Amino acid sequence: MSRAHVALGSNLSSPRIQIARAFDALEALPGTRLLARSSLYLSAPISEIPQPDYVNAAALLETSLSPLDLLDALFAIEACFGRVRSLPNAPRTLDLDLLLYDDRFLSDDRLKIPHPRMHERLFVLLPLLEIDPDCEIPGIGRAADLIGALGNQTIAKVTPC
Repeated sequence: MSRAHVALGSNLSSPRIQIARAFDALEALPGTRLLARSSLYLSAPISEIPQPDYVNAAALLETSLSPLDLLDALFAIEACFGRVRSLPNAPRTLDLDLLLYDDRFLSDDRLKIPHPRMHERLFVLLPLLEIDPDCEIPGIGRAADLIGALGNQTIAKVTPC
């Protein structure tokens, strides 16, 4: 079994409800157990496209799925939630990003692990640290040590629905 960290985000169609339902969908994946789920966080979008704020969270999974099989499963969940991949950084009902898979590196056309921008995003790191305080990003360092460089970003913890 492997450990995988997944970032969740939504800014359309009742985002808090979307994230709560997404946690349930992750827990229902074959050969997978949801070990931890973070609180919900509100953050401004990183986009030139006008859109609502995001609700973000993180999940820690134990899974027998390979990284690419897990990626396919995450895309299938997104599709069930009505995710349409139109423009980069467009509003979305659900975004699931595979951040880490054990301490592995992977780089191909479909998937890069660790996620290439995760260490630049406070809305990824804070929920991640909540569920895995000792989290190491391979090739980058301890997630807790990276927070200080992101002082220009703001997020706020929100109550679940």
